[in-house]
Amino acid sequence: MENILEKESVQRVRKVLNEYDQNLNVEVLDSSARTAEDAAISLNCEVGAIVKSLLLRTDKDFILCLVSGDKRCSLNKVKKIIKNKDVSMAKAEQVKEQTGFSIGGVSPIGHIKKINILVDVSLSRFENIYAAAGHPHSIFKITYKKLLNLTNGKEEDIV
Repeated sequence: MENILEKESVQRVRKVLNEYDQNLNVEVLDSSARTAEDAAISLNCEVGAIVKSLLLRTDKDFILCLVSGDKRCSLNKVKKIIKNKDVSMAKAEQVKEQTGFSIGGVSPIGHIKKINILVDVSLSRFENIYAAAGHPHSIFKITYKKLLNLTNGKEEDIV
């Protein structure tokens, strides 16, 4: 198996983590964390402690929603928050183009373009949460408060 930590997408995440807090590290998993369920099994934690990074498209922009693995993002709530009726899931190629990550490894940080971020308050239920780190086999562990700080995300009820 190729060295996941050397992948450019994972390097971007590591750089942001390192600049923010030297104690935050990218972990490589033996099994896939492509879905929240897979990640929870790999990490032996609740599905809710997994951060789903969902890129939404509006008529003029993109927005990244960070949602608990056991919840579903509400497009209607997002539409109200951003005051825009034209909101839908981004296509795989748009995700890659905006974030620099492929679906299954989209990290909340290290994007190649600036993206506004909404963080669902339901993630605050957990002491530690786990987010993708640029590859389906890599994650990082972080607290909710640090995730809010690190992403400069806006705390909202979006599920």
